[in-house]
Amino acid sequence: VQLQAFGGGLVQAGDSLRLSCVASGRSFSIYNMGWFRQAPGKERKFVAAIVWSDGSTYYRDSVKGRFAMSRDNAKNTVYLHMNNLKPEDTAVYYCAADPIVALATNYRYWGQGTLVTVSS
Repeated sequence: VQLQAFGGGLVQAGDSLRLSCVASGRSFSIYNMGWFRQAPGKERKFVAAIVWSDGSTYYRDSVKGRFAMSRDNAKNTVYLHMNNLKPEDTAVYYCAADPIVALATNYRYWGQGTLVTVSS
């Protein structure tokens, strides 16, 4: 599985942004998908995940109510809708895929990151 994330950019606090992650390869629909982010000088952290079996979504506390993750299996794409962005959301965002892992960090497949910068 190859993943390509895009949609990052420079926005102001309070703005919205939608990240996309397109997957190539077979069986996309049976992969759990995750979004992670890494701020400068910090560890990569879990942001959101969507489970393939029932479509359940999970979010880190700091983005609950502001971010929403969705998937379109027909397009082999997952999205991260980010609303009311804050400067602390500034990071490189990565998408990941795994047939088993959902909430942990040891996803098997990773895309390249896309940078989101939120100015105050």
